[in-house]
Amino acid sequence: MRSATVNGSHVDEVLSEVAGAASARHGLPPALLDGYPRALMTVARTGRMLSAEEQAACRRLGGEAVAMGVGLPALVDVHMNASRRLWSRLPELLRASRGRPVRSAELMGIGEAVWRAADAALAALTAGYVEAQRLVVRREEEFRLEFVDDLLAGLAPVGLLIERAEFFGLQLNGAHVVVVAEGQRPIDSGSGVRGVAEDALRARFGDRGLLAAAKNGRLVCVLSCPRDADGCADLGRQVAGIVGPLVSRTARGGPWRAGAGRPHTGPRGVQRSYQEAVEALETASRLSLRQQVVQAADLLVYRVLARDETALSDLVHTVLEPLTGARGGAAPLVETLEAYFSAGRNAAETARRLHLSVRAVTYRLQRVRELTGYDAGEPDHHLPLLVAVTGARLLGWPQRPLVRE
Repeated sequence: MRSATVNGSHVDEVLSEVAGAASARHGLPPALLDGYPRALMTVARTGRMLSAEEQAACRRLGGEAVAMGVGLPALVDVHMNASRRLWSRLPELLRASRGRPVRSAELMGIGEAVWRAADAALAALTAGYVEAQRLVVRREEEFRLEFVDDLLAGLAPVGLLIERAEFFGLQLNGAHVVVVAEGQRPIDSGSGVRGVAEDALRARFGDRGLLAAAKNGRLVCVLSCPRDADGCADLGRQVAGIVGPLVSRTARGGPWRAGAGRPHTGPRGVQRSYQEAVEALETASRLSLRQQVVQAADLLVYRVLARDETALSDLVHTVLEPLTGARGGAAPLVETLEAYFSAGRNAAETARRLHLSVRAVTYRLQRVRELTGYDAGEPDHHLPLLVAVTGARLLGWPQRPLVRE
């Protein structure tokens, strides 16, 4: 009985020594090998397969490695190193446990059993590691999306937003610019464009505070401003020029457009810049603007016009409603007016843009004058017609009816 106890104590010492030496290679705790050397020792002694319980323990160790921030290569190397160290000590350990030396004929069978068990253990380790890593990524993505929703909606307390923002490297006390990019296809959190966008922006702007996320089918990028005001003024356009093509690439080369909000300070400033970027996108769409990058600062006049929808509707009705009596309706005449003003009131350029003859353009402008009393060529009539046409685009008229008191 005493001899068996001594032998068992010697085996425990060797197994502990193997675990300590293998884990020390990467400065990791021996607990990441918990039970593994002993399981291999049992397999060598009995020739059996690695049990389901032992494989489950390896899966658990893989998950614990993720929680400790240990890389998979290091984890695999520790276990392989322990296997090699144990293999060199197996004749000694088996002699101590059996009470006799290991025969040469037995070594091949023992080796097959041990390395088969090691393969099974590594497979279980890797599976547990990958599963835990996926869970961590999923939780981080959920945390990111929840934070982005709270930040852009402005619903959470300011103090809590500032605290949570530090996890993403954002200092919300400073000024930030928000850029919203959209493509031909909706962007979701699983598209991978978020990570690519963050990498591209970091390569351009360094370690400045940055956050990117998919929201409502669009890519939203929040970037902290440099301290100098001049560098902040053009930041939105620069960000849009980087992330826009990435969004297009996600949609396999389709068209893209990005709206850039103005720089604002604090958590509520981020929300405001985001709203401006979204409004810029929507305004550009309603006005059929050709720019790929639309900045809120350049569209302030349209925000002013759209702020009083009732007054704008009254203006459109007063100036342009008579065009509905034209053959073909008001839409072709409104389109001609818009192109005419965009072309600098040049009839030839307007005809080129609309794929019409100059005579056709001239006829349409004449019909506008006859029906409304406004002459697009007269300087005094230019402003009311231009504002009315812009208002019609903002309100979706004549496709949508006007809302009037």
